[in-house]
Amino acid sequence: MILELDCGNSFIKWRVLGPDKAGVLAEGVVGSDASLVESLLSLPGLSLTRCRLVSVRAVEETDKLVEALERVFGVSVSCAASAREMAGVRNGYEEFERLGLDRWLAMLGAFKLGSSACLVLDFGTAATADFIAADGEHLGGFICPGMPLMRSQLRTHTRKIRYDDTAAEQALERLSPGRTTVEAVERGCTLMLRGFVLTQLELARSYWGDEFSVFLTGGDAGLVAEVVPQGRLVPDLVFVGLAMACPLS
Repeated sequence: MILELDCGNSFIKWRVLGPDKAGVLAEGVVGSDASLVESLLSLPGLSLTRCRLVSVRAVEETDKLVEALERVFGVSVSCAASAREMAGVRNGYEEFERLGLDRWLAMLGAFKLGSSACLVLDFGTAATADFIAADGEHLGGFICPGMPLMRSQLRTHTRKIRYDDTAAEQALERLSPGRTTVEAVERGCTLMLRGFVLTQLELARSYWGDEFSVFLTGGDAGLVAEVVPQGRLVPDLVFVGLAMACPLS
């Protein structure tokens, strides 16, 4: 069994793959290393043989997690690393090591699945856009606050904005002008994300006309899917790239 981990700024997304390409046996999202270990130990019949991960966390945090996995499960861990070029995709950053690993792997996955020019839109803690030409050249990208950051900043810096996650979910049942604070905030932030998407689509068309694919990924991708009817929603896009960066034979 193979354990795959996507260690983001706020959460760890995990999944366990069965032997002989048996598919995903279990998966989940946790908020800490301890919760990850607890979730894995609760799986009946778990027998990990290998592990690969991508992390955008500090080196010290990542090393601590790797040590815990090796100690508890006796498994070796392969960590994805930056590269100037891989699988036909050429990193467009002036300092390629500075490009976030999650973005890099999502690009690898999208280019493999699309086999053409593509726009990769990822909606997590931050919202990101990356442009990959048909020849694999990464043209660069954009980063802006995602829903969690926008929501957090408004809650932190505006004293009267206080509401829970249930109220936030209910507020997004429609996008008419809000008649309560939670509606105004949640709908306003969603419309900002959608505006970001429409701008990226316009730029992609200026490069490639209609000859490009759009990939949507990340926890909040569903909030913008309506304005990208041609988009391909791939929740595990980073894992597609992770398998390419860390092949386990």
